[in-house]
Amino acid sequence: MDQRLSPRRRLYDKGLRTLLWLCAGITCALLVFLIGYIFYRGLGNITWELLTTQTSYIKDTIGILPNILNTLYIIVVAMVIVLPLGVGAAIYLTEYASNRKVVALIEFATETLTGIPSIIFGLVGMLFFVQKMGLAPGILAGGLTLVIMILPTIVRTTQESLKTVPQAYREGALGLGAGKWHMVRTVVLPGAVDGIVTGCILAVGRIVGESAALLFTAGFGLVLNGFVKALQSSSATLTVALYVYANERGETGVAFAIAAILMVLTFLINLAAGYAGKKLKK
Repeated sequence: MDQRLSPRRRLYDKGLRTLLWLCAGITCALLVFLIGYIFYRGLGNITWELLTTQTSYIKDTIGILPNILNTLYIIVVAMVIVLPLGVGAAIYLTEYASNRKVVALIEFATETLTGIPSIIFGLVGMLFFVQKMGLAPGILAGGLTLVIMILPTIVRTTQESLKTVPQAYREGALGLGAGKWHMVRTVVLPGAVDGIVTGCILAVGRIVGESAALLFTAGFGLVLNGFVKALQSSSATLTVALYVYANERGETGVAFAIAAILMVLTFLINLAAGYAGKKLKK
């Protein structure tokens, strides 16, 4: 049988390959254009005063220092709560749970939760944490809402990392007389720590870029508050502040400046993830 392609088939394959490269080129070009346009419009509006002050009607100044701090606050609150829950749940499902049907059902539920729009989480967070539990819109209510959002990501990434640890490691540790938890703590977790860190980085990236869920739970406050006061006070993060300045105040220059800052933060998060991955592999 002649294995050579017919001229028509070669032309068809060449056309598909060209179309594939064209689509990839257009996608990359759009990405470069968007990033370049954001930096072009935003970098010129970033000033020291913008980064280190708060908005004041009396002084007629605009500052995003409260929003930067609120973003850091909500990252700390969400990660402190979600890490023990997510990693602990993943360890139990992977190492201890014996009913595989229940485990499969939970995994399906976590996969489904990752596809729910963030605005739905915001509405649920507002109804449950703000109205039912009586929490004031602020960092605590917003952080708890984000915990629900990023918990599936932490659980699934940790599970997949735990599954990559060879079963022989577990059997060897147990054969040497180690207990179940001692084996998990000293053998399995160190072998899966790179995936756990990756899940944390992904979670932090989603927190930094989230706005829809925080509009109803964290609030629109642009006032500089301490950490404790911000927990129960309306506190806008950088993404919420971008929405406020762009849509309600018409300060497009400030909005582009915040967008550029968020792009830089995203780059730094990815850089930190890559550096952490290299250090862990060593």
